[in-house]
Amino acid sequence: MSQFDTPDIQALSNEVSQLRQELQLRDQLVQQLSQELFRLVKGNTTFMPQKSEPEKDLQQLQALQEQLQAVEQQVTFYQEQITARDAEIYQLRQSVQELTDRSRMLEQVVQELPQIYRRKFEERMAPVREKVAMLQKENRQLQAELQSVSYRLAVKSRNANHSGIDLPTFPRPSADQTNISAIPNS
Repeated sequence: MSQFDTPDIQALSNEVSQLRQELQLRDQLVQQLSQELFRLVKGNTTFMPQKSEPEKDLQQLQALQEQLQAVEQQVTFYQEQITARDAEIYQLRQSVQELTDRSRMLEQVVQELPQIYRRKFEERMAPVREKVAMLQKENRQLQAELQSVSYRLAVKSRNANHSGIDLPTFPRPSADQTNISAIPNS
């Protein structure tokens, strides 16, 4: 339902209300006229219809019957319009209810979307995290092996350059120091 349907519904509802008010007003007028006529005839005992010409009375009666028939046709027409409008209003209310329900469902889905996306993202990230952890562990192992190999290479290259064991070098003693006196054993 679009925004433009709402004014139509309101206009139809207003027109239906107006037609009902007009119908009620006509009913009230007919009732008042019949009461007034009844009061005049009942309250006035001296009221006796004057002898009139039957043709004139017959013409007035026919005119009144035609007017009554026209009013009845109008009432029937208005009642049909009211019935049609009531059916239309009922259908529109059902459409509004369906659209309201659908709107609520969509709002709920929209509210749940961030959680769904987070969960899906976590599900997709779990294997990636495992792979990263495995690569980091492998990287640490390779770095440890690299350090071990580097150390062994350094040791080998040092041994190859010195051709043997590195022995400490001591300063050579001078001539005075060559005569070391023997310490007697006591």
